Amino acid sequence: MTRDMTPVGLDDPMSFACGPDNVCFNDCCRDLDQVLTPYDVLRLKNHLHLSSQTFLQTYTVRHFGPASGLPVVTLKFSPATGYACPFVTETGCFVYPDRPASCRLYPLARAISRSRESGEIREYYALIQEAHCKGFSVKGTQTVGQWLAGQDVAQHNMNNDKLMELIRLKNSIMPGPLSDDQSNLFYLSLYNLDEFRRQIFSMNLLEGLAVPGLIMGKIRTCDDALLDLGLKWVRYQLFGIVMDQF
Repeated sequence: MTRDMTPVGLDDPMSFACGPDNVCFNDCCRDLDQVLTPYDVLRLKNHLHLSSQTFLQTYTVRHFGPASGLPVVTLKFSPATGYACPFVTETGCFVYPDRPASCRLYPLARAISRSRESGEIREYYALIQEAHCKGFSVKGTQTVGQWLAGQDVAQHNMNNDKLMELIRLKNSIMPGPLSDDQSNLFYLSLYNLDEFRRQIFSMNLLEGLAVPGLIMGKIRTCDDALLDLGLKWVRYQLFGIVMDQF
């Protein structure tokens, strides 16, 4: 696959549009190595009104990073459909309001860096141009920043940045592969949220972590709060880091 990547800034013009009028419509929704973040899974399973366990078993494949042992969750593609995304139809994506962050960002790639002094996150973007995509033939006057605002990607970026910070911490403190138990803990706490919730309230899973009653009440029904707690729980279990703020 031919792919060119050009660094861009938020104020740079971006002539791109994707829609059913494009001759390549849906071509980018097949034969992908589509990695899902925990927040992607949260949004998709709720959109489909499925438990996290049912969603993961039905639509995903679980791998392990060979050097890190970290779980990697990818979408399951079937050869019977030409390896098309399970959520794509002739008229487009039927989970579009809750599509993954990588789908929202395309044709942009995003990278971040964090200042050691201030903790401030800096974003970097590059424009991906692939031979199959004809969206660049559509002229427009929007900037990169305006296009991103229209994709409603800020909440995904915020949650995914928390995951990247956890992975950075793991690579710093525990270089090398996780054990099977550690990898399973990571997967349970961040991806299989409904089972994580069940174990919290039926098995006293959070013993040793002084979680305020207000947060305990919130995680009974709020998956966003539960994922945030899961990130803190993994820090505590793997590195012994107790977070003061919930």
